[in-house]
Amino acid sequence: MDYGQPIHPVHPIKDRPDMHLSHHARLSVAPMMDWTDRHCRMFHRQFSRHALLYTEMVTAQAIVHGEPERLLGFSPAEGPVALQIGGSEPEVLFRACQIARDFPYVEVNLNVGCPSDRVQSGAFGACLMREPALVAECVAAMREACEVPVTVKCRIGVDEQDPHEVLPEFLARVGAAGVEHFIIHARKAWLQGLSPKENRDIPPLDYDLVLSMTGLFIGLSISLNGGITSLDEAEAHLDRGVQGVMIGRAAYHEPANILASADRRIFGADTPDVLAEDAVGAMLPYIDDYLTAGGRLHTITRHMLGAFAGRPGARAWRRTLSEGATAPGAGTALVEAALAEVTSRIAA
Repeated sequence: MDYGQPIHPVHPIKDRPDMHLSHHARLSVAPMMDWTDRHCRMFHRQFSRHALLYTEMVTAQAIVHGEPERLLGFSPAEGPVALQIGGSEPEVLFRACQIARDFPYVEVNLNVGCPSDRVQSGAFGACLMREPALVAECVAAMREACEVPVTVKCRIGVDEQDPHEVLPEFLARVGAAGVEHFIIHARKAWLQGLSPKENRDIPPLDYDLVLSMTGLFIGLSISLNGGITSLDEAEAHLDRGVQGVMIGRAAYHEPANILASADRRIFGADTPDVLAEDAVGAMLPYIDDYLTAGGRLHTITRHMLGAFAGRPGARAWRRTLSEGATAPGAGTALVEAALAEVTSRIAA
């Protein structure tokens, strides 16, 4: 299927020797279940040429036993894209990474941070913070199968662990297995007593601890994640010394506010900031192609509701799409009508 071309097409890094993963990792959009699918990534790519985008977490078992194209397929126009995998069995992770080699991902990331009950029952995610030796085995197997960098997204600790003791040991053990880049969510995960949603907000942030790791492990690249809601904050953290910043919910709910000026402010590009109206317009051919292939409008537009967050007409934009996108036959005319709710207020 031809998914159309974004405003800022980016080719896989292996075809762009001037573009290195460390460059793109200066700002990334976090992997978020049920949110960062291929349609979400295509929309985000309209705003930023350089930001690194992540898949939702896909389990290694699903990749090995499922349908690779359905689980892993994406348009190169979304790139650069990193694949996040969940798992704790080195041999299964090895096979999953072998399968993923057929797709143009620029990075494969191991999830060592998710605290959900489903992930815990599979003995992976944040509970792996207790088993750095096993994580080291996992990433060694993944690196053997991968042609692209293997990275790790983790917490600063779980439950009663002391992050000041646990995090350095974890980075040392896993880094010795060949991982050079870590994305650290600067909160503990409480595996008992807090829901996944509460784990995103209640445990206190410890940015200083994560920053201290950049001085302790000179050879590692470290991205900071957790509670970052603006480019101003991202720039401040980069200025303090982390090599990258990962933003999650703010980038999803307010993509223009986070991504529209990111190429200029974070990556130093000599390009104009992207208008949300132009990003929406660039999605229309993509939407047409998807609908022609039998897709439903809501599948894409549910990721676009925050396009005009904070602007006049934003509520009408959201209402028009929310109420109409699930109707049979809904198409790009509805998106254009919703867009008119915003542009008419600009003209006024």
